[in-house]
Amino acid sequence: EFDLKKQLEAISSHNRYLASLSAKHDRIDVLACAVPHGGEAFLREFERAVKEDGCKGAMIMSSLPGHYPDDDDAFPFFQLAVEMDVPVFVHPPSIGFGEERLNIYRLGSSVGRPMDGAIAISRMIVRGLFEKLPKLKLVGSHLGGGICEMIGRMDYAYNLREEAFFLGPYEPLLIKHPPSHYLKMMYLESTCYHVPAARCAMETVGVDHFIFGTDAPPLTSLKQAGVNVIKALKLSPTDEQKVFAGNAKNLLKI
Repeated sequence: EFDLKKQLEAISSHNRYLASLSAKHDRIDVLACAVPHGGEAFLREFERAVKEDGCKGAMIMSSLPGHYPDDDDAFPFFQLAVEMDVPVFVHPPSIGFGEERLNIYRLGSSVGRPMDGAIAISRMIVRGLFEKLPKLKLVGSHLGGGICEMIGRMDYAYNLREEAFFLGPYEPLLIKHPPSHYLKMMYLESTCYHVPAARCAMETVGVDHFIFGTDAPPLTSLKQAGVNVIKALKLSPTDEQKVFAGNAKNLLKI
């Protein structure tokens, strides 16, 4: 069961701690922790963390027990992010999609968590979040969880609405363009350690919407592996600089 009162207390304490680190260290910029569906008190904490503590945006989970970010009660959160002109970073929870079958060989982390991110992104697209909020700056971790490989299938599900009736309904129709149109409005973070996958994501959203990331910390040994992926893309010096730093600086306004 999700205890909103305890969650709000934890988030408020965490945000203040993060802000204290940023105040002490010039090279640390932080994102506020947030719960999109939490209600008015969580909205005010998000607003306080940005306006008073200087947090550069928000980090949310791709799902929480019984909730995905496309839920109607989460919409005011994204409205507020647009109003404050700050990015929202989507990261999977420690326990996400299919955990009951992914509790062996670390599949929960390596497969389940990215898939949870892809599910959240796909739902936000078809439920019209970007149609309603075209200025939303949404960042998907782990290349969006593989969404770029699946986006063609999402497009044909949209384009072949009557022909593909046997696949199930496509209603209510909340978007005016194929899903790939809205995916290109997102930013994707590069953590993957597989060059072809990174190239697919970068080519899908464009180099201006591709952001370097790794799992270091805590897995510090993976930092160089993450760097090597970007180097292997053989970008121009200008584009490589965008991926390593420039795009993130623009998003965070630093």
